[in-house]
Amino acid sequence: MKIVFDTNFFLIPVKFKIDVFAELDRIIEEKYEVFTIEQVVRELRGLTRENSRDARAARFGLELLEKKKIKILKTKERDTDRAMEKIDESFVVATLDSELRKKLAKKGRKVIYLRAKKYLVLC
Repeated sequence: MKIVFDTNFFLIPVKFKIDVFAELDRIIEEKYEVFTIEQVVRELRGLTRENSRDARAARFGLELLEKKKIKILKTKERDTDRAMEKIDESFVVATLDSELRKKLAKKGRKVIYLRAKKYLVLC
């Protein structure tokens, strides 16, 4: 299984104190590989420069990207959400964005998201 992380998914470990990889191991029985797109990396880098609560979470997300050797995909879209919508159907999209989740669900796509700010769900 191939999973592609949205920006907000990289913020989960710091914001909600959840090990997303332990959660992925819990909900996915088969072997999986994690990817992200270049727009997400750009957004994370931008967040680290801000003076916000998300800056620390974004820095940790970038460290996670490197530590877990997450592959970065190039897309033609400039907008992150549009790129996520158009990513190959073989990918499961991991996002907290409810609008994006709804759009993907209408297309019959699988999505991983955070429920009750405690655990991940695959639908």
